[in-house]
Amino acid sequence: MIRNYLKVALRNFSRNKVFSFINITGLSIGMAVALLIGLWIWDEISYNKDFENYSRIAQVMQTQSFNGELGTQHSLPFPIGDQLKKEFGSDFKYISMSSWNNDHIISSGEKKVIIDGSYMEPSAADILSLHMLNGSRAGLNDMHGILISDQTAKTLFGNADPMGKLIKIDNDQQVKVTGIYKDLPYNSDFGNLRFIASWKLYLTNLQWAFKESDPWRSNMFQAYVQLADHTDLQKVSHKIRDVKIKMVKADDALHKPVVFLHPMSKWHLYSEFKNGLNIGGRITYVWLFGIIGCFVLLLACINFMNLSTARSEKRAREVGIRKAIGSLRSQLITQFFAESMFFVFIAFVLSLFFAQAVIGFFNEVADKKMSIPWSQPLFWIAGIVFSLVTGAIAGSYPAFYLSSFEAVKTLKGAIRVGRLASIPRKALVVVQFTVSVILIIGTITVFRQIQFAKNRAIGYSRNGLIMSYMATEDIHNHFEAVEQDLIKADVIAGMAESSSTPTFVDEVDDGFDWKGKDPTIQASAGVVYVSRDFGKTIGWQIKEGRDFSKSFPSDSAAFVINESFAKFMGVNHPVGETIRWNNKSYQIVGIVKDMLMESPYQPVFRTIFHMSLNAEHFINFRVNPSMNMHEAIAKIEPVFKSYNPAQPFEYKFIDEEFAKKFGDEERIGKLAASFAILAIFISCLGLFGMASFMAEQRTREIGVRKVLGASVFNLWRLLSWEFVILVLISLLIAVPVSWYYLNGWLQQYTFRTELSWWIFASAGLGAMAITLFTVSYQAIKAALANPVNSLRSE
Repeated sequence: MIRNYLKVALRNFSRNKVFSFINITGLSIGMAVALLIGLWIWDEISYNKDFENYSRIAQVMQTQSFNGELGTQHSLPFPIGDQLKKEFGSDFKYISMSSWNNDHIISSGEKKVIIDGSYMEPSAADILSLHMLNGSRAGLNDMHGILISDQTAKTLFGNADPMGKLIKIDNDQQVKVTGIYKDLPYNSDFGNLRFIASWKLYLTNLQWAFKESDPWRSNMFQAYVQLADHTDLQKVSHKIRDVKIKMVKADDALHKPVVFLHPMSKWHLYSEFKNGLNIGGRITYVWLFGIIGCFVLLLACINFMNLSTARSEKRAREVGIRKAIGSLRSQLITQFFAESMFFVFIAFVLSLFFAQAVIGFFNEVADKKMSIPWSQPLFWIAGIVFSLVTGAIAGSYPAFYLSSFEAVKTLKGAIRVGRLASIPRKALVVVQFTVSVILIIGTITVFRQIQFAKNRAIGYSRNGLIMSYMATEDIHNHFEAVEQDLIKADVIAGMAESSSTPTFVDEVDDGFDWKGKDPTIQASAGVVYVSRDFGKTIGWQIKEGRDFSKSFPSDSAAFVINESFAKFMGVNHPVGETIRWNNKSYQIVGIVKDMLMESPYQPVFRTIFHMSLNAEHFINFRVNPSMNMHEAIAKIEPVFKSYNPAQPFEYKFIDEEFAKKFGDEERIGKLAASFAILAIFISCLGLFGMASFMAEQRTREIGVRKVLGASVFNLWRLLSWEFVILVLISLLIAVPVSWYYLNGWLQQYTFRTELSWWIFASAGLGAMAITLFTVSYQAIKAALANPVNSLRSE
């Protein structure tokens, strides 16, 4: 029986090559899209799952109140780890304080690299279940010990044994390699953790923290925990909520800090908080692309249904004969399902080749390192199930429709496909173009929102601005000499130090006070420590007052504030006013226009710039506009190396760093655009097939019309008009649906574009043009055919 079904399927395949090609191509592309999206979704939901104790690992976080608004943050005061051990030790198996994962210079002999690493307590090795290739996790117990990743070991030592070798961190701290661990998975929050050094060693550089009158005030560290086996995360999270508020002083208690546990299972997909509540995060994109994948596959299945039922007249006689000789309807249904499974099987094989061919491009756009798991049995089981489900969806309507024909009527030739019979096919075409138009409108809107944010005034000039991270104080100690050497070489127009880059505010503090301040307001602001020429270098715009200047030695006790902070103060002319901070007085000497340093989609955060005489982490350069950037870098590097030979010269362009703020949205936009193009292509394949069938079905009608004097244009319009009507109906559905959902999506952004009428008009005209282009070939071909050939047998 199965052999017979296969033979019939092969005969139909060979007799209808064009329709078979359209069916298989459409199905294979739809399945390839669904496969890639499936791999992407699996990569997203399996984030961090490679850690052995994934379900019991959490990060300690806190929520604080600022002027009635709740803010959630990862950063914590450093005593919190010991306090958790003291009060709730039985609820945790491990508690580890940690620094932030930052760039550090790691050197061994003449070999120097800048890599990411953290300082952590020894229990971090157990929390992260490090797979040790050499040494042991206990190597972190040594204050001067360091655990390095396999990649770091190969970079520094090649094939030599790294164990026991001495290396330096930031050209300062000498440590010994006490263990090598397997590189952590890329799809994890620790994918770029290249070394772990001792927390005790880290604290030796933080003596200032111990000297503070209130060590609970500075939120600069992170804490990770692994729960004890007998505990419940939600209950423990509730127990520890007041651990900080009991320890802070009265001023900080006004912020009402609430400590809680954020489970590792939610770090990646549920990372966004608003007003103290978790509002999701990347899980939105998981659902979005899951739906898109299903719809693209559905479009391909619709093509199969349409083309199969459109040729019902040619299959009607076959059905009649089979029923006349005793075939049951269930056997016919099985036959048609078998044919669809045959097509789907071929399409699935082709989809694997398509997916493998484009997965490199897909990874680049999606920022992933995925591969098709050819050797995984689970993948093939999922592939078989996926194919069976697709075959069932694609073959269901044709199977039940074709098998319903009555034997007597079909053999008498009484079966004629009229207008009503085509309604289901037309409805499916409407569904196809509705989905395609929604994807087009969505893609346009995403890119418009990105461009809208990019066009915001940023308050400084990015052109020719570069920065370099300084892990040592060598450049600071020779700052004027370095600056003079670069100016003499005519390389730079300005140079300055800062504690944060122009694209990020690294520190937020509070406790600011001034005359006339409302005592109920908690004054917090971003704080950026800068050298004197910072404003000149980055090109900020003075709105009131003046910039920092050599002519005013007192500027070390001065502030330059941005417009947002000036408005927050509620003082008409803040220049000249005094601000109290950390028991010291600072005078406001200038106000600068708001600089866009944080999210381009949110209001500029109030920020204070404080002139510092200490070494800061970043050097900012304004390259001479008359000099080629590559030539300038080539001249800057040797000057830096002459004063700081221990550190590799690495730099970043500020405009590129600013562009990274749009990374997620641009990735989503590119993926949506790719899927929209494929959806349109699949829909066009179906239209082409339907147009071919209609032209074939109406061959004699076209011949009669030509004999009676119809022009080629009239015949083209006749055959095209039916498809135009279907697209218009699609637009009537797609426009309100897309407006509703996209308007809701835009509401998450404070600064957002508008859904202009031309977006919908462009999508509609584009869909109409694509439709006419697709069907015109078959329509014009039929209109140009010689009527003698179609009417000679009449």
